[in-house]
Amino acid sequence: MTGGRGSSTAEFLLTRVLLPLVALWATSVIVFLVLRVLPGDPAGALLGVGTTDAQLEQLRRELGTDQPLVDQYAGWLREFLTGTSTSFVSKTTFGELISRRLSITVPLSLAAFVLSVLVSFPLGTLAAVRRRSPVGLAVSALSQVGVAVPIFWVGVILIWVFALEAGTLPAGGFPRQGWDDPVAAIRALILPAVTIAIAMSSVMIRYVRAAVLDVLDSDHLRTARSLGYSLPAALWRHGLRHAAVPVVAILGIELATSLLGAVVVENVFALPGLGTLLLTSVTARDLPIVQNLVVLLTAVVLLTNTGVDLLQRIIDPRLRAAGTPGGRA
Repeated sequence: MTGGRGSSTAEFLLTRVLLPLVALWATSVIVFLVLRVLPGDPAGALLGVGTTDAQLEQLRRELGTDQPLVDQYAGWLREFLTGTSTSFVSKTTFGELISRRLSITVPLSLAAFVLSVLVSFPLGTLAAVRRRSPVGLAVSALSQVGVAVPIFWVGVILIWVFALEAGTLPAGGFPRQGWDDPVAAIRALILPAVTIAIAMSSVMIRYVRAAVLDVLDSDHLRTARSLGYSLPAALWRHGLRHAAVPVVAILGIELATSLLGAVVVENVFALPGLGTLLLTSVTARDLPIVQNLVVLLTAVVLLTNTGVDLLQRIIDPRLRAAGTPGGRA
């Protein structure tokens, strides 16, 4: 049985390594082909209006966009893996382009994630425990509204209220000195982080509420209550572990969503992060940078999902035993 359990663990790890790699490779192929099918010529975007055919052909040779698609893909993939991929526009490497921008996007997405967790867990639990009360119904209704409102509209409303009307926070931008001025940097990220957190919390509240409701209706919680535990004590001692497995799954999704949400919100608040870089690169037809960013974001999502799977197996021993001869015996 030990061999079966070890074999299952090895199979699980192999699956969680191979499948993300295959998905990442498939993403790179799809993004590469889609960018070539879309209208627009990188050489034409760089040279502008009034250029001759000879100038266009010369620049295409320099960029390598005149080569067969297989050669273009192989060349880009080699440069991406070796860290030598450069921008068509600025001629700087991808690493140099994203180094400073990561210092904006990563803190923004992490702050939004932490805020959403701090809000959604107590409110989701409250909405489940007080599901028939006006408070529980109000929390559920507000979460529905938050899901329905587009994230960029949330950002616009926050800018109007707190920046234009109240004048308490900046409407956008990031201090030129960056994190050397931490107070200004934090102030610049407050509204964007709250914007993402509102959208994420609206989704997470619903999942936390559903998970806690399942626990409240479970036999083991009824048994704990019959032994004299109060409802909060029974939830804390016997319910949260069972509710944690489905909640961890949504936490992983929302952690990845916080990064993708930052890509959208950065353009609303004019933050020079990865989202702004992606938009400007698409506009300028800077194909290597667009491809690199999409693959990078996809890799983060896949790694997050793998981490969630591993964490779920740690929380719930039944998931570790499932699929093994020892677990079924």
